[in-house]
Amino acid sequence: MPGININDTGASMNGTMNGLNRTPAVKTKGPAAVEVTPARLQKLSDPSLFISDAFIDGRWEQKDSTFNVVVATILCLENGKTFAEAEGEILYAASFTSWFAEEATRSYGDTIPSSTANTTVMTVMQPIGVCGIITPWNFPAAMITRKVGPALAAGCACVIKPPSETPHTYLALTKLAIEVGIDGNSAAMELVENPLVKKISFTGSTPVGKLLSRAAAGTIKKMSLELGGNAPFIIFDDADLALAVDGVMLSKFRCFGQTCVCANRILVQENVIEEFTDHLVAKVRALKMACGFDEDVTQGPLVNRAATDKVAAHVKDAVERGAKVYISGSAPLNGGFFFEPTVMTGVTSEMLVAKDETFGPLAPIFSFKTEDEAVAISNDTEFSLAGYFFS
Repeated sequence: MPGININDTGASMNGTMNGLNRTPAVKTKGPAAVEVTPARLQKLSDPSLFISDAFIDGRWEQKDSTFNVVVATILCLENGKTFAEAEGEILYAASFTSWFAEEATRSYGDTIPSSTANTTVMTVMQPIGVCGIITPWNFPAAMITRKVGPALAAGCACVIKPPSETPHTYLALTKLAIEVGIDGNSAAMELVENPLVKKISFTGSTPVGKLLSRAAAGTIKKMSLELGGNAPFIIFDDADLALAVDGVMLSKFRCFGQTCVCANRILVQENVIEEFTDHLVAKVRALKMACGFDEDVTQGPLVNRAATDKVAAHVKDAVERGAKVYISGSAPLNGGFFFEPTVMTGVTSEMLVAKDETFGPLAPIFSFKTEDEAVAISNDTEFSLAGYFFS
């Protein structure tokens, strides 16, 4: 690729990044993805008046749906999701383009009754300008269309910075968008500090969110941030334990624990903790861990070595502080970035797993006596974002 296109104007680039230089399941070598050096955003001409007929009439959504198997295959290879989950994400991603394309036809203003005679008060919807889109690797397709969809519907140009872990899913979506007539291509640009960019939408870790907020302060950009979580999942003794276990399985092991809203701390009232744990362990034992393309697989590899190392560090720290591992607790030795689904009890607030977002298939179980104690444990974190309870 000799260059990128910004409003049909070329910009130079150089360098590469290792995208599919390994797949999470087998760590095989693959093609490198292109990395773009910071380009001058001033090449965007009249960026706040951008709108695409190809977006509004649904051509991008139709293309995404038609080629969902192809894009899902790419996603499965570089992210590690099961193929069924990857295919579901592509359809989910297409639903955002469909929804916001229809909403683009209804960007109405309002006429507001005035208290002054012979005066008309109106509100008018206008594009905010160029939007910087920074997306995460755990939902590399859906988070792009979820952010780009409303921006395009409002008439805003977008500059997208995809995650280095999953660049090929982004490139595939971009290729489909270009094929149906949505102009532009990708670039890793100086989004945050450039005054031409009026808004940043970012999904990712809390430390990076803080960094972006500080950097954006110089140009007083509007920011939309979805950051890390440390979600409590509380089960009281009067809950239906079978339903509670199903809820934990769905919340904890979706995307192998690599979501910001997954259950990171499972709080169970002490008089039912043993019964709950037995039910949960039985469900976890039934999970099948393998490459995402294998039949009946439910758990694939994590995204990279750093992810498996972090889960292992949380398990090691908890065990050293007195936690009990009921099942698994290790990375298998057959290659790839796998970590077996793990259940632990005897977890306390001093352990790393209580303080940090694990982002992996580790289900730590905390014990509590009273509702007040459960609330205190739940609030003992610097994160927020999500929480669950069964009663």
